[in-house]
Amino acid sequence: MKSRLDEKPVTLHAEVRSFSPAVPGREARRDSEYARRGTANIFCAVEPKAGRHFTYPTPDGSAIEFAQVIFKLAMEYRDATTIHLVLDNLNIHRRKSLTDLLGDQVGGEVWDRFTVHHTQTHGSWLNQAEIEIGLLSRQCLGSRRIPDLKTFRKEVRAWNRDANRRQIKINRRVANFGLVMQRYLAQIGLAPKIETIP
Repeated sequence: MKSRLDEKPVTLHAEVRSFSPAVPGREARRDSEYARRGTANIFCAVEPKAGRHFTYPTPDGSAIEFAQVIFKLAMEYRDATTIHLVLDNLNIHRRKSLTDLLGDQVGGEVWDRFTVHHTQTHGSWLNQAEIEIGLLSRQCLGSRRIPDLKTFRKEVRAWNRDANRRQIKINRRVANFGLVMQRYLAQIGLAPKIETIP
């Protein structure tokens, strides 16, 4: 099994005034004022070629939350002998997160089921989980205001169920790998200088 995992913080907002729905002859109206209700976090995992999506809304993006997500992901692939997992280089994306939560023996057994592949530094955009987060952000969250973690979980669960039902696949092919590498090298400051001759 090949899976990708990433996370994103989400700001929770509530409406201050009631929303006026559209009626014939008048557009819907929403006040620009909102009440900030804190933050949440979303862990997104995707098996891009199979169209399997896993979303885990959590109160924060701590190491404990990461360890719980990794454990749940391992349970999704109970029959797999090894699970290839692509992660970025965030400091919590390590074995220690699991061993701190589950103990050395159980945490180590869960972590050892994964063959972890870290994206290169400044290259997390190569992780297809970033695409998954973008899809979730546009299709599920959009510009709506979600006031609390309970509503957030409900909305994300509905999106996840629909994405898995439709088996939405991420088929990201790089047409010009040289161009992608050139952009990556420019991003990290290693692009060759090209001088134009007058």
